[in-house]
Amino acid sequence: MSMPTEYLKISGLHAFYGESHVLHGMNIVVNRGECVTLLGRNGAGRTTTLRAVLGLTGRRTGSITVNGEEVIGMATHKITRLGIGYCPEERGIYSSLSCEENLLLPPQVGSGGMSLDEIYTMFPNLAERRHSQGTRLSGGEQQMLAMARVLRTGAQLLLLDEISEGLAPVIVQRLAQIILHLKEKGFTILLVEQNFRFAAPLADRMYVVEHGQVAAEIHQHELEEKRGFLQEVLGV
Repeated sequence: MSMPTEYLKISGLHAFYGESHVLHGMNIVVNRGECVTLLGRNGAGRTTTLRAVLGLTGRRTGSITVNGEEVIGMATHKITRLGIGYCPEERGIYSSLSCEENLLLPPQVGSGGMSLDEIYTMFPNLAERRHSQGTRLSGGEQQMLAMARVLRTGAQLLLLDEISEGLAPVIVQRLAQIILHLKEKGFTILLVEQNFRFAAPLADRMYVVEHGQVAAEIHQHELEEKRGFLQEVLGV
């Protein structure tokens, strides 16, 4: 049986944190091998969308399919085993462990997770710091470690939340190269970003999120003509 072209499909998604109704009918599609970016101001619902895919919010209604399989009623640990890797904004590095120990921890969620040698080739900084404690890594190195851990799991759908935030331009540029490399290797990526200049060259498509809904969908070739609209809604 052939796999569906849509790796992730979110339809009519409502999500809640307690009594707070955060997502109001989100509709997005991420096709296999695409990099799709969720753009929007803080509080628009972008991070909640990623968390809702994994069942990390409170109540959810609507539909979320991963590889054609409905996950809206599924437990988080079962959802991740469908091949999803999540890199949260707070990174979640184990500070008392070394860089390499952090890399040896992640569970497998799919076949074909990257070996340590592959990781160190892709992230030379981590090879140099393999014996350094998590707290001794720079912000950029911690972000690379957070991404590298996800790649160790065998995940093919990567949910990346604000990975460029607060990092030096040279590190941001390196992360952009890594994302392009991962696309070439066939990974599917859903990227939440505030940094439009970082996200724009990477994304096949962009969804502008406002008030827990999609306000616009913009394809890479439409960027120039939609620049005025993006400046208005994003302040870029």
